[in-house]
Amino acid sequence: MEKLEFISSKKQKIVDLLQTKGLTFNEAFKALREKDVKIDGERIKANKFVEIGSKIEVFYQKSEVELQILYEDENLVVVNKPRNIEVAGENSIASRLKAIPVHRLDRNTTGLVVLAKNEKAANSLEKCFKNKTVIKKYLCQVYGQTNFKGEVFSAYLLKDAAKSNVKIFSHNVKGGKLIQNQFETVENLNNGTSIVECQLLTGRTHQIRAHLAFLGHPIIGDGKYGKNEINKKYKEKYQKLHCFYLKIEKIDKDFRYLQNKEFVCPADFYQQN
Repeated sequence: MEKLEFISSKKQKIVDLLQTKGLTFNEAFKALREKDVKIDGERIKANKFVEIGSKIEVFYQKSEVELQILYEDENLVVVNKPRNIEVAGENSIASRLKAIPVHRLDRNTTGLVVLAKNEKAANSLEKCFKNKTVIKKYLCQVYGQTNFKGEVFSAYLLKDAAKSNVKIFSHNVKGGKLIQNQFETVENLNNGTSIVECQLLTGRTHQIRAHLAFLGHPIIGDGKYGKNEINKKYKEKYQKLHCFYLKIEKIDKDFRYLQNKEFVCPADFYQQN
């Protein structure tokens, strides 16, 4: 049984609020049904609105998330990461596979994750990601009709650890870090959104999500950097962001068989031809 405590920062129905904290709909609804949710010390059963500043306590049973393994050998395993699971930590992909994560995706970002099965492979793969000898491409669905043509967009990212978020600036600021993303429009959809491909050129926290929001095209379903009215319009609670392509361009000679190896995993919200 898991326990979660936090203070509400917005007025929202309790089941929706619990989902923003990482519970699935089924986990949240089951906890509510069994009166395992407290608002300001009072057990509740109805899916009522929570006021800003209320203390929330919930006991819930974590459901097992199915993992799709796309590739595996004696040194590494490549997984199509689903939503609602961390790459590392308790009840994570790493703990379930007893493997070592060499890069991360946000909890509700989906797609390709590489984990090492031994220390030697971990050191080599971590060096690849650090030295940017791995090509990483993402697909996302954003608000608005974009016209990206594969240009490199640069900005500066300032991390706020206390608020667990980042801010983007067009100019350098104290403590800011340079970010670079290559954006290309794949398709403008009829519903007022666009599918955008992004190649990471730097690797900072929430880089793609915050950068696209800064450019006026927040990712659909992004509760942190998007807009609530947009997410409600499209009835999305999780960011439409998926790592669909990885290629190891250069690696230590002991793992040379992986050099130029490509891993591809289509996004569930858009099927490329």
